[in-house]
Amino acid sequence: MEIALYIIFGILGGIVGGMGMGGGTLLIPLLTIFLSVEQKVAQGINLLVFLPMAVVALIIHFKNKMVVTKGIWWIIIPGVLSSVGFAFLASLLNGDVLKNLFGSYLILIAVYEVCSLIFEK
Repeated sequence: MEIALYIIFGILGGIVGGMGMGGGTLLIPLLTIFLSVEQKVAQGINLLVFLPMAVVALIIHFKNKMVVTKGIWWIIIPGVLSSVGFAFLASLLNGDVLKNLFGSYLILIAVYEVCSLIFEK
């Protein structure tokens, strides 16, 4: 039964990720709450699953000529450096701290989305 839940949660995360929301916003809480996966492990699984999806999306966007390469290094270099830095920081933090930070992040995104819907009109 547990393997079935992993498969179902993976499919749900993939669907949400395919819609552009980010599968981790669903996958990480599902893994930690329902399958008691440690926060760091759940985040690692999410990143591992994200990589092949990102490669496929990038290939599709390149084929459709939707990628602007001018000035791309101004995005890639800070992105890589901050990813490595924050990954190192996350490795130093307790899993409960990461769980609280991730929960706070989700709440902030929800508030932002609600406010953008309210004040959009």
